[in-house]
Amino acid sequence: MTTTFDKFNLDSDILKAVVEAGFREPSPVQDEAIPLVLEGHDIVAQAQTGTGKTAAFGLPAMSMIDSNQKRVQILVITPTRELATQVSDELYTLGRFKNIKTVTIYGGSSYNRQIGLIEKGASVVVATPGRMLDLLKNGRLKNFAPQTVVLDEADEMLDMGFLEDIESILKFLPDERQTLLFSATMPEPIKRLAKRRLNDPKFVSITPKEHTTNEDIEQLYYVIEERERDSALIRLLDSVEPVKSVVFCRTKKEVDRVSTQLMAIGYSASGLHGDMEQNQRESVIKAFRNSQIEILVATDVAARGLNVTNISHVFNFHIPFDPESYVHRIGRTGRAGKKGTAITLVTPMEYHSMQRIAKKVGTNIKFKMVPSLSDVKESQLQKMANEIENAPLQENAQKVLDILGDDINLSKISLKLISMLINKNSLQGPNKIGFDQKTLANLVKRLDDRSGRDRNRGRRGRSRGNDRNRNSSRSRRPRNRSRG
Repeated sequence: MTTTFDKFNLDSDILKAVVEAGFREPSPVQDEAIPLVLEGHDIVAQAQTGTGKTAAFGLPAMSMIDSNQKRVQILVITPTRELATQVSDELYTLGRFKNIKTVTIYGGSSYNRQIGLIEKGASVVVATPGRMLDLLKNGRLKNFAPQTVVLDEADEMLDMGFLEDIESILKFLPDERQTLLFSATMPEPIKRLAKRRLNDPKFVSITPKEHTTNEDIEQLYYVIEERERDSALIRLLDSVEPVKSVVFCRTKKEVDRVSTQLMAIGYSASGLHGDMEQNQRESVIKAFRNSQIEILVATDVAARGLNVTNISHVFNFHIPFDPESYVHRIGRTGRAGKKGTAITLVTPMEYHSMQRIAKKVGTNIKFKMVPSLSDVKESQLQKMANEIENAPLQENAQKVLDILGDDINLSKISLKLISMLINKNSLQGPNKIGFDQKTLANLVKRLDDRSGRDRNRGRRGRSRGNDRNRNSSRSRRPRNRSRG
């Protein structure tokens, strides 16, 4: 296989891993960042999750590792344990022909085991901020002086309150180091961190707008009544039949409720949130990655850094609070050049919020109607007919037919078998869910008119209050003057 990564003059063993991994040509962030890292520059790179950031810093940094030195030469700090594990796995894959050992450091696991693995000659440490700072403060890591430090998903670490920990960690590290900062967005605190802690950094920006979304993701929204959320989610799952999907909920309680409901009606689903034990979370993500679970129901925080391939659909059970969250959520799908679909459930009261998010991220989020129960049933019958037509014949099928004998004709047998299949895949719920575009437009107009009237009443009320205050002031003035 040919690859254009050879233009970077990477270490031959690293390049071999690139070829083995099937990388044909660098992504935009890799194309810009790799030469700068190899030249020794500090960099600030703005690029969305799923654009190849790990290889953008991993390939050049590992190319510069001195294999004769049995010490930590690269430190990568990530916001979550899940992301730390995923980054560590990818770096191990890219560095295996150079015999680069990677160790993952995070809370909830044995200190001694993690320290022991580092002391056995790890070249790369991927860590979460809390555990890393804990080890450094307590002097548990001897001669810890990585030459390259990577701050991955810096804006996520800011959102999770880790910025102070990052500042503290950097104070423990050598001043003479290369620092690489990667972030999907560039809020002011991240810019200030880069200015304080990086040395004359070079800038790489693959996302010119503040919040942008992947063009490989089809973005849809469905307008429903609040009480219809559960029914709408189930109807859409029945309709689109996702290969692997993530359902985002706002609260842990909602995650538990929705995942339990999906399992109760036969879906292979599981919840993921911060109140779960670490081993539970790891088990759920592993099962989801291996397709033992088809639907992951998660909170925003629990799914930060989630890097699972082949997610075909993302569902926003509630509209995200802001454009950043929206971009983060839907970025779980449409990765590595594959197409994806993002679906958001919205009430009429939330309609304008959806429009604002679309405007902020600079994308077209299309209105769709929730399919009726009749439409979904018709679609599934057509699919069933196609499956029956293309199904391979089993050698025991004739035996079953012989057992049935001549008492039942072939037509009746066929109808009974099809009925069994229909009963097995029976669908439930109301026939109609949500609003069509015309009804929605009328409803939104009425809501806007009502809001306008409420605002006007509020202004008149304040005006009358001001008039009363002015009258009161006038009535008091003679008394004030008489005192003089």
